[in-house]
Amino acid sequence: MVRGDAVAQRPDTGGPGRARFSRADYLLLGGSVAAVVVTFALRTAGLAETAVFVLSAVALALLARVVGRGVGALGDRLGPSLTGIVQSALGNLPELFVSLFALRAGLVGVVQSAIVGSILANVLLVLGLAFLVGGLRHGRLTFAAGTARIIGLMLLLSVAALLVPALTAELHSPAAGHENLLSRIVSGVLLVLFALSLFAPALREPPAGGEAERPAEWPVAAALAVLTAGGVAAAFVSDWFVEGLQPAMTALHISQAFAGLVIVAIAGNAVENVVGIQLAAQGRTDYALSVILQSPLQIALVLAPVIVLAAPLMGASFTLVLPPLLIAVLVIAVVIVVLVVLDGEGTWFEGAALIALYAIIAAAFWWG
Repeated sequence: MVRGDAVAQRPDTGGPGRARFSRADYLLLGGSVAAVVVTFALRTAGLAETAVFVLSAVALALLARVVGRGVGALGDRLGPSLTGIVQSALGNLPELFVSLFALRAGLVGVVQSAIVGSILANVLLVLGLAFLVGGLRHGRLTFAAGTARIIGLMLLLSVAALLVPALTAELHSPAAGHENLLSRIVSGVLLVLFALSLFAPALREPPAGGEAERPAEWPVAAALAVLTAGGVAAAFVSDWFVEGLQPAMTALHISQAFAGLVIVAIAGNAVENVVGIQLAAQGRTDYALSVILQSPLQIALVLAPVIVLAAPLMGASFTLVLPPLLIAVLVIAVVIVVLVVLDGEGTWFEGAALIALYAIIAAAFWWG
């Protein structure tokens, strides 16, 4: 990324009113198409299910980046608030499809773990890598503590709301037995909260001190076509991914909990999370923190509620009653990340500590 005079230094887009794909865009689109085609070919040929599973995970990660790039290309035309809605609706499409297909296949444990795992991967693994890489290159990192604190506290509040149905069941409160209805109520409230967050500048505007770098814009028609194609492809690839997930878990002796917490979570976020680490490596810590912490916030505010409300469409039922260990590690991780960002500074050692905690938590779920 570049600062201040970012607009002046942006690549030539061919003059006013003209836009084009960059070389990186072509590589991304070409790689996505190749990954989808190869996955389909191997699946049709009936070859090793583990290979299909791995390739579909790669395709999912690339498609997630394609959808995110398409939303970004429309950002200036839609405005910040509407862009936030579209980004949340489309940016998590691969994870949403994987979760719904997994529910249809009866893999409830995978979905529960994937929701928690997506949050953990961002606040521990990705933030840890950002601090580690950025700290080793630039020494002590500084960022706007106010914005990071607000996003972190918002994440903490959202996670607390998600845990209420599970606590009512665990504590045998009068609401126990009504977890389905309570989960839907919580989901509706969180979606309303997300809509309100679109009007909160600290949650939606980039940090002060310069404009974020934006790639050359795409034509509107091209962006819409890519978004449509990416969404359709993500639906098919998600189905293939879930088809290969169960045989892969059996072949590799992986539990549902570990598959959701680590494999599904990382596959759905891998490419887009690289952006946050790259920003930290470039010394753009404010932007890195915003990118990294916005993702788990959207998972808590949007993705989890939508899964609860959309599950019946797949002939399945899903509530927010999570297993106790998932509840515990989720609370621990979110509280720790809020404490880490409170002082507005980060070091490589703090990053290493966050990564270590993620590794320990992942290991605890290997057996289920």
